[in-house]
Amino acid sequence: MKGGTVQINWHDTKPVLTLDFHPISGLLATGGADFDIKLWFINSGEAQKKIPTASYQNSLSYHGSAVNALRFSPSGEQLASGADGGELIIWKLHTTEAGQSWKVFKSLSFHRKDVLDLQWSSDGAFLISGSVDNSCIIWDANKGSVHQILDGHFHYVQGVAWDPLSKYVASLSSDRTCRIYVNKPQAKTKGVEKLNFICQHTIVKGEQQQIDDAKSVKYHLFHDETLPSFFRRLAWSPDGSFLLLPAGFYKIPASSETVNTTYVFSRKDLSRPSLQLPGASKPVVAVRFCPIAFNLRGSNPAGFFKLPYRLIFAVATLNSLYIYDTESVPPIAILAGLHYAAITDIAWSFDARYLALSSQDGYCTLVEFEKDELGQPSSLLEPMNVDKKSPVVQKPDDMVIETAKEDDSITAENRKTECMERREGKQPTPTPSTVNAPISNKPAKRRITPMAIDP
Repeated sequence: MKGGTVQINWHDTKPVLTLDFHPISGLLATGGADFDIKLWFINSGEAQKKIPTASYQNSLSYHGSAVNALRFSPSGEQLASGADGGELIIWKLHTTEAGQSWKVFKSLSFHRKDVLDLQWSSDGAFLISGSVDNSCIIWDANKGSVHQILDGHFHYVQGVAWDPLSKYVASLSSDRTCRIYVNKPQAKTKGVEKLNFICQHTIVKGEQQQIDDAKSVKYHLFHDETLPSFFRRLAWSPDGSFLLLPAGFYKIPASSETVNTTYVFSRKDLSRPSLQLPGASKPVVAVRFCPIAFNLRGSNPAGFFKLPYRLIFAVATLNSLYIYDTESVPPIAILAGLHYAAITDIAWSFDARYLALSSQDGYCTLVEFEKDELGQPSSLLEPMNVDKKSPVVQKPDDMVIETAKEDDSITAENRKTECMERREGKQPTPTPSTVNAPISNKPAKRRITPMAIDP
């Protein structure tokens, strides 16, 4: 594995807020505070034993404000982009004799304020978006019209996710709640069931037993609106078996100490976390799954997840990236010290060769994996049959792991010497202690026990 911060002019030195890989060509799309979408070809650094690089290909210029979210459709024929001011655009790929080009297909107008996150349905027919106007909208991508408005949140919706089995959608807000919506189709119209999502769970607080077992105490599961990021990008696993939620917040019993965490929700019970991943030194802002499943290595038969294959996912905090698989307890790789400002998004290439992340400091990090480094691809991955599969999360024995030491991190070379200013109006007013202060890259040294909550 080789990686680091690529020292090129991504978006006129302004914050890079989102990125995504095309599912077929492998082109990388980035969106930034310069109002532009740029397409890049990723060049392997394997032959020169260097980090991968990016070559500029094209720009998609239409937005009149900062681009916060980019996602290619599953077929790769469309690209959705959400921006400040409620702008939401669907681009369509056109093939001509001169080559391929992206053109505006639909302009989706209804959000009153900034669009912060979006996600396609697995068939590419629908789109969900989350906004600063506190709402989620289900869009009919072909008609370019509003299909349904989900307005249960009381603060910014900073992350949305669409279940690959199309039964659920999920949203995460700075009101400290996650809402799980289930599809209850309405009467068929012309032989077709109409999507109709209703809120099944509103996840607010967890409950923990005190050491003396005398009473239990409820606590908030998620950070409040003071979290210094406008993104809480959650994700379903490719098979739909579990959901990962960032911005987790956990208070250690009989102590004032809190731990940043990522919550794992089993599809069998989406009302509460089944597991929390070991805490990081900074809040988690995004999670993203590798699209490929890998064969089991047999290294940990008593692992947390009961799957016939290994899934790999990345967890980004404000300043670090942790890569996990479903067969091991500790992360399989940790990248730290890469950026001087908050990480904003994560993307995997379709072949799992590249992993990219964007940052408010105006730069992106690219990581390249060697052939079979992550394992042998598995042919078993398919959307799970909910009626037949057992819960994917097992309660582990009491396991203790220690967060990474400095030697385990990958440090970027020739990093920018000073942090770029955060985009005006997009971040909470900094306190005197945070002005001009780079984010600390020092990992936590405490020992953390992963928690499993009994079913």
